[in-house]
Amino acid sequence: MTVSSLAPPLVAPTQAEARPDRPGATELRLAAFAAHRRARFPLGPLTFFAGPSGSGKTGALRAYEALARLGGGAELGEVFPDPVACVPERARPDAQRRRGFRIGCTVDGPQGAVRLDVAVQAEPELRIVGERLTAGGLTLLETALRDPERPVVQAAWHTAGSSAVTRGPLPDDRLGTPLLALRVSGRTDGERRVLAAAEQMVVALRSVFACDPSPRRMRAAVVVGAGRLLRGCDNLAEVLWRTRSECGHRYAHLVAAARAGCAGPVADVLAEPLGDGRVRGLLDRGDGVRTPLGLLGDGELRYLALALVLLTGPGVLEVDPAGEVPAALQALTVLADGFDRGLDAGQAGELVRLAARMCERGHIRLVGAVSDASRVFEAPGVTVVDLTP
Repeated sequence: MTVSSLAPPLVAPTQAEARPDRPGATELRLAAFAAHRRARFPLGPLTFFAGPSGSGKTGALRAYEALARLGGGAELGEVFPDPVACVPERARPDAQRRRGFRIGCTVDGPQGAVRLDVAVQAEPELRIVGERLTAGGLTLLETALRDPERPVVQAAWHTAGSSAVTRGPLPDDRLGTPLLALRVSGRTDGERRVLAAAEQMVVALRSVFACDPSPRRMRAAVVVGAGRLLRGCDNLAEVLWRTRSECGHRYAHLVAAARAGCAGPVADVLAEPLGDGRVRGLLDRGDGVRTPLGLLGDGELRYLALALVLLTGPGVLEVDPAGEVPAALQALTVLADGFDRGLDAGQAGELVRLAARMCERGHIRLVGAVSDASRVFEAPGVTVVDLTP
């Protein structure tokens, strides 16, 4: 594995200045997950995992998405419907026939660097067997499975009051970090530090949108509904119908992107009502001809959907950000597996440049997977994790 960053060198700021206002993940750790062992991957505002099929790109993004869903409070069984597939292939069971996997991440933000590491037992039954939240070398939360017969883990969180820690049970089917706000009173400085670190971690993990556009599903007309873009971008036409009138400036950028990445002239991108509650997407060619999106190639549809994702925000995407935290203090992270799938070199280059411009503004981050690293090296500020053997 090789890692390169094309971000320009900066003069080292002071510790206070170095802390970003918006929490964001800066490292993904896969101690034992699928094809990865003892792996540490740096994450920047714009990061691409590159490598051939089977190199572990999808596995890395799947682990990131799993952490995001756990951070949002999802149950373990929902996040890992096939947990055995996450266990490294050559991992041997212990004397109690137990096997599992370990994942974690670091999130930087106003509280500095906060680390989260999770150990999951996949066999003989799925459960969290250990979790550790740390910051500044101090363990803020630690859990461990003490009694395999009970569906709980024993937790200890930093108090720094009359006693160093407070202990109590937490469920073994959910991450403990997002539950701390319900268990920690915040009476001492130590407890307030625990809550602040947990909030920073949860805010960064909840603001994630995993996206893998499916051209086959994007071709048909769709019923007008909530107008929030789905993971597969099936309802692209509906979202175009909604967003066209919401922000003319951003929509103009989408039209410009379509002009650069779609074949033939493009004067506008439209959504047309069909009179039965459905809408279909169109490209206005500017000469009286309107091409239904259903007639576009797979690469054009994926390109258009990803451009829309990069140019919009949580209010349009099917995500559940932390509602108690102002939007100005959150950064949306887009996970895009197969980012360059079906795209030609020109489309991939244009999309990467658009991603670089949007990520530079700070309100959006992107972690993608590409098969060809040469397609992303030219973008400024990109971190490339090359998994080529």
